[in-house]
Amino acid sequence: MAHIYIALVDTPGFFASLIRHYLGQKYVHVVLSLDEQLSEAYSFGRRNPYIPLIAGFEREWSRQIAGAFPTAEYRICELDCTGEQKEAIRERLHKDYKNRFHMHYAAAGLLALLCHRKFYLKNQYTCSSYLAEVLGEQGIFISEKHFSLVTPKDVCEYKNCRVVFEGRLSDLIVREEQAVAYET
Repeated sequence: MAHIYIALVDTPGFFASLIRHYLGQKYVHVVLSLDEQLSEAYSFGRRNPYIPLIAGFEREWSRQIAGAFPTAEYRICELDCTGEQKEAIRERLHKDYKNRFHMHYAAAGLLALLCHRKFYLKNQYTCSSYLAEVLGEQGIFISEKHFSLVTPKDVCEYKNCRVVFEGRLSDLIVREEQAVAYET
């Protein structure tokens, strides 16, 4: 049995507060990771953590995110999958990362989401719609909704995952550093 990880994030900022208000929940951003420590994690979000208006598909670097958002809360969930599913997800993430400058955040799609209308704009996603599409391609369905209508709230309510961490990202980094120090 293999595992993939989804990080649900309580991102600070004005745009996140609007999403938080609409969804009525704490976590407004999702990240897909191949490991529990988020050392290989990807999402649709800010290209630079300090600039909210420029967004697209990016690899998330934990230390950079923790520096920009030291109070951001994370919930990391583990999902079971087969080795073949995980490898296919890894290949898709790597392929999309190579093409990341042709992939953009679907800001216009947020209007369709508000109206509960499914949408698809080529190479444009929200963080949760991307996650739902990638996992759905491998038979892991976060929701019965069309992938474009999946929100962080749907991901948070997904029953087939186990919470393996909840707290600040900086706490996760410290925990990982302590584990590495203990091993050596």
